Amino acid sequence: MTQNENNPQLNINASSTHSGTRYWGNVEVIEEGENYRISRIEIKPRHSIKPQIHYHRNEHWVVVSGVAKVTCGDDEVLLNRNQSTYVPAATLHKVENPGFIPLVILEIQNGEYLGEDDIERPFDLNVVKSLAES
Repeated sequence: MTQNENNPQLNINASSTHSGTRYWGNVEVIEEGENYRISRIEIKPRHSIKPQIHYHRNEHWVVVSGVAKVTCGDDEVLLNRNQSTYVPAATLHKVENPGFIPLVILEIQNGEYLGEDDIERPFDLNVVKSLAES
């Protein structure tokens, strides 16, 4: 009996709605449990993930290859291979690939709720708000 068969809450290389191709790159879920998800994220050169907030999970990002320009709250940092960062819950964050080669990140999400509906993109809301205030 394998470790997966002993633990029904653990899925390794599981097909997940979180996995898939995005306009900015690709996400592959490597492993998922009840309160965590480990994903391989690849961001195309000169692309980025839109600013977002999660209220029920924290994230850890480890750069495997390329350079990541990470904005977390008011802080902005460039991360190279083997460097990492922590994104606390309820913190506006984004990641960009300013380079010319694909950026590969291992992302570990941990929290009480990992649903995709826990994502808010305030940037989109601010654009609507700004237009309404004009």
